Amino acid sequence: MKILISNDDGVHAPGLAALAKALSEVAEVLVIAPDRNRSGASNSLTLDRPLEAFMHESGFIGVNGTPTDCVHLGSSGIFGFEPDLVVSGINAGPNLGDDVIYSGTVAAAMEGRHLRYPAIAISSSSFHPQHYDVAAQVAKDLVANIQQLNLAPRTVLNVNVPDCPSEDIKGIHITRLGHRSAADKPVEAEDPRGQVRYWIAGAGPAADKEPGTDFFALDEQYVSITPLHTDMTQYSGMDNIGEWLEISS
Repeated sequence: MKILISNDDGVHAPGLAALAKALSEVAEVLVIAPDRNRSGASNSLTLDRPLEAFMHESGFIGVNGTPTDCVHLGSSGIFGFEPDLVVSGINAGPNLGDDVIYSGTVAAAMEGRHLRYPAIAISSSSFHPQHYDVAAQVAKDLVANIQQLNLAPRTVLNVNVPDCPSEDIKGIHITRLGHRSAADKPVEAEDPRGQVRYWIAGAGPAADKEPGTDFFALDEQYVSITPLHTDMTQYSGMDNIGEWLEISS
């Protein structure tokens, strides 16, 4: 099996190294990641300039672009490597609920949705992880059995792992996405030259963390696995819109 590995924390991130080390024990891997932290880049592609790729001593390829750029390049075969699946991570910090809309970690996996096997995005529950090895082992175990997994095409597995010793993890929950409240207002700040600038505030607190959600699983010390897909159609709303249009006409 050939695995393309990427992330959004950047090519020098320790989570990327831990993931590559673990997966290289069960597959041939190619690592292509942004040359710097691109958290929150979502599914953006760089279209206003060409991309540059640099091979590091580690063998990892750094790209001056987004996570989606990296996987777009890597899955094309231009580096002489045709992957069977994409694994993205290990992200420093969870990707739960609405986070998947903005997450570069999830976006990198999404860009691999057309490959032979379901893509995987894997994140740690901590923004300062102490147990990357545990999340890496979870990824390794999932990949080792991915050939037996029967899912609809273009499915992505969003995996969140508690940052704790493996013996403290209670198990695995198959979950749905929870929801967050709206984020805080942007923070206004004045730079030394008097220019007003704005910091985007942190994500809002969990508003839906009921049993069955990814928030609940992680809080209870379970690995959370949520199957995602790119079809964002709200089918339940189609009839309502039809009725509304009839009334409006």
